[in-house]
Amino acid sequence: MQHGTQSVVIQPEFRKRDIRSYVIRGGRMTEGQQSAFARYWPVYGLSIDHGQISTQSIFGNSNPLVVEIGYGMGDSLLEMAIAGPELNFLGIEVHPPGVGRLINEAGKRQLPNIRTYCADAIDVLSDCLAQGCVDRVQLFFPDPWHKKKHHKRRIVQPAFIELVAKCLKADGVFHLCTDWQPYAQQMMEEMSASDKFRNCAGEGQYSSRPSYRPVTKFERRGERLGHGVWDLLFSKK
Repeated sequence: MQHGTQSVVIQPEFRKRDIRSYVIRGGRMTEGQQSAFARYWPVYGLSIDHGQISTQSIFGNSNPLVVEIGYGMGDSLLEMAIAGPELNFLGIEVHPPGVGRLINEAGKRQLPNIRTYCADAIDVLSDCLAQGCVDRVQLFFPDPWHKKKHHKRRIVQPAFIELVAKCLKADGVFHLCTDWQPYAQQMMEEMSASDKFRNCAGEGQYSSRPSYRPVTKFERRGERLGHGVWDLLFSKK
């Protein structure tokens, strides 16, 4: 891998949109995260301005593609990429510190099967992923936007579900999970109402956590406090 030395500052990419499912948070990046953009962004980073991508040219193979939306600081995505060298992983995250940490850790391990956008997921799904190119889409613990007046900001809405369906292969899987029961119920309602998907666990049923989804520190702490986690797995018809 070639490492650049020039300072690189990556800002989140997003098109103009009235309602977004996230807020661009402030927050300082560590020295390691900052240097990671200079060293590793040319290797792992993708831009929505480049338009539709070819996974064959990006990864150099035709392995199954897993897309994770909103990977946070990247811990679970890294763990899955290490455990699944036979898969390609494409992450999408809007917060630069998380992106910096992901590419820093991937670079130190020289992982060949990770790439990432620092961008709005809706723009990536719309403009960068070809129809039927994805084997699994993962949406783990999205912001539940607890207040009713903010429910319109929740990412799991009919138009978003249509976008995910466009990108998935036939029988590809959309895997959602949340630790907020009201949001789990809305996810179930929205996904069940879509004519593009079938529930892998049976109508109205939540799935057991698949072995490939790591248990996060946040999730373990929640379990100790008696909080639930709901996984939903839907395959594309």
